[in-house]
Amino acid sequence: MKYDFTAILDRTGRDALAVDVIPFDGAAIEEGFSRIPMWIADMNFATLPAIQESVIQRTKHPAFGYFNPSEAYFESIRRWQKVRNGVENLPTEAIGYENGVLGCVVSALQAFTAPGEAILLHSPTYVGFTSCLENNGRKIILSDLQKDSDGVWRMDYEDMDRKLKEHHIHFAIFCSPHNPTGRVWEKEEIQAAMEIYARNQCVVVSDEIWSDLILEGSRHIPTQSVSQDARERTIAVYAPSKTFNLAGLIGSYHIIYNPYLRDRVLKQSSLCHYNSMNVLSMHALIGAYSPEGETWVDQLRQVLTDNVNFAYDFIRANFPGVTLSKPQGTYMLYLDCGEWCQSQGISLDELIRAGIRVGVIWQDGRPFNKPDSIRMNLALPKVLVEEAFDRLRTYVFSSTSRQGSSE
Repeated sequence: MKYDFTAILDRTGRDALAVDVIPFDGAAIEEGFSRIPMWIADMNFATLPAIQESVIQRTKHPAFGYFNPSEAYFESIRRWQKVRNGVENLPTEAIGYENGVLGCVVSALQAFTAPGEAILLHSPTYVGFTSCLENNGRKIILSDLQKDSDGVWRMDYEDMDRKLKEHHIHFAIFCSPHNPTGRVWEKEEIQAAMEIYARNQCVVVSDEIWSDLILEGSRHIPTQSVSQDARERTIAVYAPSKTFNLAGLIGSYHIIYNPYLRDRVLKQSSLCHYNSMNVLSMHALIGAYSPEGETWVDQLRQVLTDNVNFAYDFIRANFPGVTLSKPQGTYMLYLDCGEWCQSQGISLDELIRAGIRVGVIWQDGRPFNKPDSIRMNLALPKVLVEEAFDRLRTYVFSSTSRQGSSE
């Protein structure tokens, strides 16, 4: 490979939530175990060198005054969307900067809904959606995803339609690829969902921040591409931050073709006088959305696919009672530990603490609206993934370790 995805980064003291925080009250790492960060959606790989080069080159000029986004910024997005997602003739006016995906969600909420109004989400759901809806006084209505006979997560279209009608919902958040399940929706599935949203006159925010991180064998279909109606009713949100691990630089963008939707989102986002781009963030995107970025992402996808295949097979072979669907995108696993916890007579809290005790910093999955669940980040060198699962087998899920812990 041209790029190195095997080096272990020491991020301690480098402004990294992933390694500086243990996200579970009362949990601590025992002496003798190193920390393996597997929780927040943040990669433990060195980013694309072209991004650093682009930012460093800009910092060599000793002035950082007011600016407008450059034509190179818009051209980079147009080129990336064409090459990666098949998007043709993307007009500049359809592209708009956002401080973050959730910032755009909130602007759209304010533009098209009122406090107390119901919003439809799929469950399990990204915790950022639930927090911003709750913070803005909206009512959350969940339509549960269902696993088919092959363990693949599917939308329940009848349930979606019924809840949209029962609760008079005209605004929905769609996540594609889906977080936390890792499902990459097929074109026919997106078409069916968008037809239901259309029949119920819904404005749709489509979070496509994970769209570059598709595992081998799957392909991202932009929501706006499935029909002319979907193009006109959808507010799509993207970012290089998840793909290239640039969350600390801030910088997402929307694609909104419909001027009616676009004008109202832009108006709401302008009211805080804060939704403005950082010049270094602009140059980071230009560096990311380059031919070098394409090569880097393609190699990253191979690494993530290998990690997911290893973890999925390891769990199925060694953790009886823990179930999961194999992700098609993202780098997250979403584990259902209910059967295992019940068979062992321990709580999910105890299981989470047991993993953290041996340095596996995984994440409580219950806030994503499914009981007995844990979310795991696999975006780290494979040697660390293998070490983490070996520790879980030896110290957490084995009968010997449980017996020892009870004596």
